[in-house]
Amino acid sequence: VLQGYAAEMDNPLMAHLIPPELQNKKDILFGNMEEIYHFHNRIFLRELENYVEYPELVGQCFLDQMEDFQIYEKYCQNKPRSESLWRQFSDSVFFQECQRKLDHKLSLDSYLLKPVQRITKYQLLLKEMLKYSKNCAGAEDLQEALTSILGILKAVNDSMHQIAITGYDGNLNELGKLLMQGSFNVWTDHKKGHSKVKDLARFKPMQRHLFLHEKAVLFCKKREENGEGYEKAPSYSYKHSLNMAAVGITENVKGDAKKFEIWYNAREEVYIIQAPTPEVKATWVNEIRKVLT
Repeated sequence: VLQGYAAEMDNPLMAHLIPPELQNKKDILFGNMEEIYHFHNRIFLRELENYVEYPELVGQCFLDQMEDFQIYEKYCQNKPRSESLWRQFSDSVFFQECQRKLDHKLSLDSYLLKPVQRITKYQLLLKEMLKYSKNCAGAEDLQEALTSILGILKAVNDSMHQIAITGYDGNLNELGKLLMQGSFNVWTDHKKGHSKVKDLARFKPMQRHLFLHEKAVLFCKKREENGEGYEKAPSYSYKHSLNMAAVGITENVKGDAKKFEIWYNAREEVYIIQAPTPEVKATWVNEIRKVLT
């Protein structure tokens, strides 16, 4: 892909086939695929080859390189931009010509999906290896490697949702690390509101997608998009946020094991939040507690 497509975009002999709007868009189309390729070719593959005789110790190899695996997050974040560009120009003669020369059965988009599929495959491979490595030397490292890869997958997944937030004025990066995101039923109770509003608020919940950062929790409304592939990915319109410095939490709400409360400014605003399951609630309550303490 890097030689047969990416490099060809800089080939003067192919220039006449490239639509003008596609020129200078190489970085958007291929993201940091080259970086991923070099990481595997120069570093990770060589490391792995050292363990050919000792497969049970391969966990260590993953742990040593764990920081580098974050290059996948960058790739996945760029993927929606890449896909929308591909859709505009997928039938261009340039791509057809590259595909013909390479004698590829599949078109470029199938290959651009590979890094996304690859990062999800690692956890499956590590799970398999763990299954057969119960009491051997490297089992702990394998487990730790699996946990770390799952952490990266979660970060990739969370960041894919985060880049879909629209309407937020500030810079999301200033809110610290994104810790959790998910959909909830939310009821609000504002002290300041009209009493009628308070009564109404008790009955019908709002559907909100919450993003918990180190410094703030964002409430967004999810909008499903029509389209295919990544285009089907929802977008989230920003509604409001609470600064974690002024947030308090009540872990248990009478009569429902899935509900907890977030309140703001000494209960001036109270948000009753219902998670899909008690387990999801527990995870969120724990994360919020960590931030608050």
